[in-house]
Amino acid sequence: MAVLLSLLVGLLAVTVGMGAAAVRARQLDKAAVVDVAWGAGFVLLALAVAVLGTAVDEGTGWRRWLVAGMVAVWGLRLAWHIRGRAIGEHGGKEDPRYAEMLGGPPSQIGMWVLVRRVFLVQGIVQWLVAGPVMVGAVLAVEWWPVVVAGVVVWAVGMFFEAVGDRQLAAYKAEPKESRPQVMDRGLWRYTRHPNYFGDACIWWGLWLAAGLGSGWVAGLTTVVCPAAMTFFVYQVTGVKLLERTMMQRPGYPAYAARTSSFVPLPPKRS
Repeated sequence: MAVLLSLLVGLLAVTVGMGAAAVRARQLDKAAVVDVAWGAGFVLLALAVAVLGTAVDEGTGWRRWLVAGMVAVWGLRLAWHIRGRAIGEHGGKEDPRYAEMLGGPPSQIGMWVLVRRVFLVQGIVQWLVAGPVMVGAVLAVEWWPVVVAGVVVWAVGMFFEAVGDRQLAAYKAEPKESRPQVMDRGLWRYTRHPNYFGDACIWWGLWLAAGLGSGWVAGLTTVVCPAAMTFFVYQVTGVKLLERTMMQRPGYPAYAARTSSFVPLPPKRS
């Protein structure tokens, strides 16, 4: 019963978060607000189910708030990082992805069209991916070493995501005339997408800490969540989609030939 209640509270948190983001998107006339709501929405969900677990006195208290803290650190950093890109890039215009998806600015289409095409889909995915967080908030810890392993994997993911984003921002800030054609320094020397690799590690770490750490049943039930997240960032919305355009840039095919696309590996020799 507690798990079902946690899933319902998580669904309510996602609905509130995405609903508020849709209203804000109409105000700013930018559907890209949903990218900010992605990270922030997970934080709202994690805090909501943590409060629920405390209120009903189910599960392990220290693990519940540990996981909520892990989600908060990741989600708030991501939301802040994406905020400038989502709102300020593209010359103040809509992100081309959403412009093509909607066929017009948010202020000129119906609210339901905006919600159905952008916010509803991402909200459903957000709720599904957060399965381990919702389940772990109301279940007791069975294997604390697995929780520790989850924190370690999460920390590796935070390192790759945060440092990779920082290195890319520093590269973009250099004058185009003097910087290399392709960013191939730091973590980007070992993987073409350290931020996406880091994102996958984040969710496998949360699954270990909140899902598998609660026992085999919870682990097997929720393993589809990090697996789905990894599939999406690699095959659907992340690596594969981005590389369709990146392969057209000078120097990128050679960079791709020597550098791993996802998992960090030593670069191949020419």
